[in-house]
Amino acid sequence: MISSIFFQGIIIGILVSIPMGPIGVLCVQRTLQQGRKSGFISGIGAASADSFFAAIAGFGVTFVSSFFENNQFYIMLAGALVLIFFGLRLFFTNAITQVRKLRLKKNNYLSDYVSVFFLTLSNPITIIFFGLVFAGIGFVKNNPHSFLIVIAGIFTGAIAWWFLLSSVVNMFRKYFRLRIIFYINRFAGVLIVMFGIIAAFSAFYPEIGRSQFKDSKIVNFSNKIQDTIK
Repeated sequence: MISSIFFQGIIIGILVSIPMGPIGVLCVQRTLQQGRKSGFISGIGAASADSFFAAIAGFGVTFVSSFFENNQFYIMLAGALVLIFFGLRLFFTNAITQVRKLRLKKNNYLSDYVSVFFLTLSNPITIIFFGLVFAGIGFVKNNPHSFLIVIAGIFTGAIAWWFLLSSVVNMFRKYFRLRIIFYINRFAGVLIVMFGIIAAFSAFYPEIGRSQFKDSKIVNFSNKIQDTIK
């Protein structure tokens, strides 16, 4: 029973992490520029935030959940501004000079973890996503032991995905010359800025997101996860 619940959590964690959003782009970029460890630790930051959201959805922590819901505009707007800042900094940073500097000094892995952790927290709609998944597969909130196992599984699955992604990207890292990394940074910067603009638009016009939520990819994706793990 315990192993089955843990395995379900692992599947959820992997499937939640696979979609390539701004966090995925950032982790790939950091792996290419700074190495596998930097990309993987960034992924651990995302896995930690997703597990935190899963705990809120699973245990029904009313205070924290209400805080995110009541301050959704400010949280999403702050996240959007941070994404735009990250994207612009990435776009205008000279990757060639940056890589050469990184070879002379140690990476700041704590910064890699913290930055992605808070970027992931800036998307509180993930709580709703986990709520849909948990409701669909029939987890019971009055069984905290089972939920702890599920959350541990989600964290494990998410970490497994980020380890796999950073390892695969790192395998091809040696084939990327500095000039190619320069253009990848430019592309990643533009992509992250676009994600930030979309997030800002969603913050100012939440009614559009709500009206389309029932038919959104998030709901469809949660349904696919429910079908997968049942």
